[in-house]
Amino acid sequence: MRKKLKFDRKKEVRRLARERVGTVPSARVIEPKTRRKRPKHKEAILEEDAE
Repeated sequence: MRKKLKFDRKKEVRRLARERVGTVPSARVIEPKTRRKRPKHKEAILEEDAE
């Protein structure tokens, strides 16, 4: 015989929330600062360098 499932309030609340709001987007891995790419910015041309 199967064991009777016990009612879990937390699971029920989550199920109802998913039904109304939708599923939560998947988590993203945050890379360490040393491995992140820096934003590309053009360097300002200084008057001293142009001469």
